[in-house]
Amino acid sequence: MCGQYRKFRSVANWDSKVYLSQCMCGNNMSVPLLAEAVTVSGMEKETAAVIFLHGLGDSGHGWADTLTGIQLPHVKFICPHAPPIPVTLNMSTMMPAWFDLKGLSPDSQEDESGIKKAADNIKAIIEHEVKNGIPPHRIMLGGFSQGGALSLYTALTCQHQLAGVVALSCWLPLHRSFPSASSGHKNIPILQCHGEMDSMIPVQFGAMTAEKLKTIVNPQMITFRSYPGLLHSSSPQEMATVKEFIEKYLPRI
Repeated sequence: MCGQYRKFRSVANWDSKVYLSQCMCGNNMSVPLLAEAVTVSGMEKETAAVIFLHGLGDSGHGWADTLTGIQLPHVKFICPHAPPIPVTLNMSTMMPAWFDLKGLSPDSQEDESGIKKAADNIKAIIEHEVKNGIPPHRIMLGGFSQGGALSLYTALTCQHQLAGVVALSCWLPLHRSFPSASSGHKNIPILQCHGEMDSMIPVQFGAMTAEKLKTIVNPQMITFRSYPGLLHSSSPQEMATVKEFIEKYLPRI
């Protein structure tokens, strides 16, 4: 469940030709995901950050080149790599995954402990950035497919109100636990984008997720965009929408 418009991918993608800088800011040893994360650095003083999570079987490199294409000079993109774990959905094959997947329908059994552990690991990156001078309201989460799902869950359960969430071709994990599981931040902007021809995570699942999100945060903060003809992937039109969202909620200061 990974993909982007420059190089369309199927469920598992194992290589990438983009090698950008490793994250070397501050002490990363205490934040395991940052030790090997790929960063797209800003071209001026970085006053904001976007933490973007790849899909199943991919890596941080898999989205770094696409994010470079929508880069803003004052925004740093951080693209961590998921660790390899056995994935039940793929016959327990070891592959990069944020948590185990047992099915792709709204009523599928979920890896609750794995989802919560993964969210804690992303929250550790957020705290690292805060300690290094970027306040929570200048930090945005984003991701594609499983990565988008984790970005939604992490933002909604984070103690801080973040700048926003970019949720591409995904769903809300542990949706039955909300709104009680929410940290209570009602005004976090969320952009959901979904391909109308997505056969892996059907667009109807994305629309259901949007309706669920409206019960958790202010409904006016939810934007759901669907793209005719788009499969389980991304497109230049979608990425233009993402750039506009980032520009709106992480403006230059």
